[in-house]
Amino acid sequence: MKQEGLVCKTRQKFKMTTDSKHQLPIAPNLLQRDFYASFPNEKYVGDITYIWTHEGWLYLATVIDLYSRRIVGWAMDYQMKAKLVNDALLMALWSRKPKQGLIWHTDRGSQYASDSHREILKEHGVIQSMSRKGNCWDNSVAESFFHTLKTELVHHMQFKTREEAKSAIFEYIEVFYNRKRLYSANDYYSPEEYESITEIN
Repeated sequence: MKQEGLVCKTRQKFKMTTDSKHQLPIAPNLLQRDFYASFPNEKYVGDITYIWTHEGWLYLATVIDLYSRRIVGWAMDYQMKAKLVNDALLMALWSRKPKQGLIWHTDRGSQYASDSHREILKEHGVIQSMSRKGNCWDNSVAESFFHTLKTELVHHMQFKTREEAKSAIFEYIEVFYNRKRLYSANDYYSPEEYESITEIN
């Protein structure tokens, strides 16, 4: 291999983010892989991913509006507890102010099934939906964003600290992805541009 100039591809570090082995309430799958939304704030999807730094894992929770694929809420922390997903969802709810009846779809992770999370949903009139057990395709839009994030940013970086990773991910989401990255589902407009040109609020 050395003579031919070949090197091995090293495996990416792996971290499980979904703990579905719990006794907390499970919501029905209302979305049923229908990832189309007629207007903003009709359907949100969310998930958690992980980013390796030299200080240890950094966890990222996101909230995506299916209408424009815009990241409308996000949070990062070194712990993968309910507060992480609560903060991401609250960011979306406070900034977007959706009407009651919004569908919020995630996997069956204990963070999303927690009492504190379900209390937020109740307070804001949000309807909870969850994927079937072990079926990543039921939340493929959220999974697709994480694949894009890691392909375009994370796998090209070696973060020394969690703060360095946070800064890079913030810039990717808010400066590049929401405002500039063209998305095929949006007729090749960025999420922000797509919401602007359709003039639906």
